[in-house]
Amino acid sequence: MSNTYDIAVIGGDGVGPEVVREGLRVLNAAAERFGFSIRLTDYPYGTEHWLATEEIFPEAATREIVDQDAILLGAIGDPRAPVGLIERGVIGHLRWDLDLYVNLRPIKLYHERFCPLKDKTPADIDMVIVRENTEDAYVQKPVFEDQGGADEVASQQMRYTRAGTERIIRYAFEVAMTRERKELLLIDKANAVRAQDLYTRVFAEVAEEYPEIKTDHAYIDAACMWMIKNPEWFDVAVTTNLFGDIITDVGAMIQGGMGLAASANVHPGKLGLFEPIHGSFPKAAGKSTANPLATISAVAMMLEYLGEREAAQAVDGAIAGLLESGAVTSLKAGANSTDALGDMVLAQLGN
Repeated sequence: MSNTYDIAVIGGDGVGPEVVREGLRVLNAAAERFGFSIRLTDYPYGTEHWLATEEIFPEAATREIVDQDAILLGAIGDPRAPVGLIERGVIGHLRWDLDLYVNLRPIKLYHERFCPLKDKTPADIDMVIVRENTEDAYVQKPVFEDQGGADEVASQQMRYTRAGTERIIRYAFEVAMTRERKELLLIDKANAVRAQDLYTRVFAEVAEEYPEIKTDHAYIDAACMWMIKNPEWFDVAVTTNLFGDIITDVGAMIQGGMGLAASANVHPGKLGLFEPIHGSFPKAAGKSTANPLATISAVAMMLEYLGEREAAQAVDGAIAGLLESGAVTSLKAGANSTDALGDMVLAQLGN
């Protein structure tokens, strides 16, 4: 009997629905080829829904979503809503309230023509960043004193717990164990942000349980520099929520741009949220210029998480085959139409 998976779909804002559409085309093709079934439930949450209803993400929908196997999200963000309102109300809500504490970001170069770095090849850029997803400044409330006044002070706490720190570091060691090189880099700024000494100490403690893993350490500023200068040094890295958000964008650029960058937000053993890391780009909505490859890559990550490893490898292989073929010479928005790129991935998957 084939497996059946319940997938929650949130197209979201801007180009989100367009790239999700292509991701679902590939997902359905993979299901047909590899003999499993998909049940999709569409959720309307995003800025358009909020403008029409003043509702961001109702509790009833949250209770329903936790019974799904996975979530596929397009993009969230629209200038018609107050800055951060919908982003925190949808993406933040799902990550934090569902305790999806791992943000997993593979950074992989498929062909050297897409890399802006001189003389770097796919052999040089193949890494995974493990970003803590539920702590740090992002989840804390901002505090404004004398708001609007001459003596205004704004603050937002960078808060870490031992439990949160240990579980993300332990997860990163487990990821490193699956890699051929078995190397793990801790990225922090403990010399200046002394609260991050917690990461330094916990990393050293957990490392004793993994003698097979070669460990190293870098401060975030140096790590960003090294990722540009020597990306081949990186295998697996673990870092905080804030710094992970920054360095994974650097990684997206060296692998070919935001149009290729996908991420998973997971709590092992529970449902996962899969999405491209690019923004919603509202000005391009409806123009079919958005690159859907990041969303299709997120579908591959989702299939891997669901246990459909053969299908996941086939989808990733279809992306690789397309980019290696020379049929796509630019990954910039508008270089190829959204549906044309979807068609090309489907053709590769069929082969």
